[in-house]
Amino acid sequence: MPPQQLKVNNTIHTIDVAPDTPLLWILRDILDLKGTKYGCGIGSCGACTVLISGRPARACQTRLDEVGTNPVTTIEGLSLDGTHPVQLAWQQVDVAQCGYCQAGQIMAASALLASNPHPTDAQIDAAMSSNICRCGTYPRIRQAIHQAAESAAKK
Repeated sequence: MPPQQLKVNNTIHTIDVAPDTPLLWILRDILDLKGTKYGCGIGSCGACTVLISGRPARACQTRLDEVGTNPVTTIEGLSLDGTHPVQLAWQQVDVAQCGYCQAGQIMAASALLASNPHPTDAQIDAAMSSNICRCGTYPRIRQAIHQAAESAAKK
């Protein structure tokens, strides 16, 4: 089978792997993008959340052939200098405790705000409910999402 092209963080890569290879392993092992974490391997925890065409997706359960020509954004590509409103709010609110799930949380939160710039608590809870934080930083996650929404509205 011929190599495939994959657009990740606005860069086109030629990938020579089986079409059913999980995106997570391509990102981590081939492209050396370690921000996307392996959590559960079954798509339940959200640690591996990336954006595919702007929508959150579980990289551990998304096969290369399912991505097709859709652009992929990882935590490394959310902003080059860490100044995305969600990243800044995460730091200001001091959301992370152990930090393992945070890349997936940030990616899910950025997708939420892209589609709903002023979410309610209930909307945040619904959008973030499939991303697990074993440290229980959910109140700070919600606070940071509200703060990022406010910050983005001021710009």
